[in-house]
Amino acid sequence: MQAARRTDGETTVSVAGVTFVADISGALFWEQQSLLVVSDLHLEKGSSFAQRGVLLPPFDTTATLARLGAVIARHDPRTVISLGDSFHDREAHERLSPVNREMLTGLQARRDWIWISGNHDPSLPRDFGGVVADEVAIGPIAFRHEPTGAMGEIAGHLHPKARVSTRGRSVERRCFASDGARAIMPAFGSYTGGLSIRDIAFAAIFQTLAFTAHVLGDRRVHAIAASRCY
Repeated sequence: MQAARRTDGETTVSVAGVTFVADISGALFWEQQSLLVVSDLHLEKGSSFAQRGVLLPPFDTTATLARLGAVIARHDPRTVISLGDSFHDREAHERLSPVNREMLTGLQARRDWIWISGNHDPSLPRDFGGVVADEVAIGPIAFRHEPTGAMGEIAGHLHPKARVSTRGRSVERRCFASDGARAIMPAFGSYTGGLSIRDIAFAAIFQTLAFTAHVLGDRRVHAIAASRCY
């Protein structure tokens, strides 16, 4: 895995020879393409759970869109790719409040937007801007929802997280998982859980522990060898 600290505190991550900025929010930014990538927004997960009698504070979509707005403001991308499971279920877009609908529409203004189909939202709504695709290839990079382990792949779906020991205590955080040939992105949504990078699902993608967890810290992204996580 190739990674380096930038002077501004951001971390750069190389995938198949392409350098991305690993934003502390959990997004990737490809400066040469002016392309921002996020994954697993799971908008309206809270209202989905409420329909099943599991009551959660109904603020997840607002919080997720606010964070998305902040990272878009930081990088001002020409294009945004959302790597699947953008909505928590097939009817989630219908439950968006007018305010959140307006927020999302505003984020899409004056930029290209690509919705990648996910397992939660295989048929994305057509009442928002942007285009829908199963996957997108740009140069050596293939963007898709579910990882296959292919060279040059950037995917989501698995919601990677890492547990590390620091200063005598254990800390668990979302992370990017990458070995320089492929990468799996953390879930961006406020109510999304995580799967340990030591889970067998990651072994199927990376084959060995010779990959890096780029852990989302409070002030920066920390590159930690997967073998040091548990």
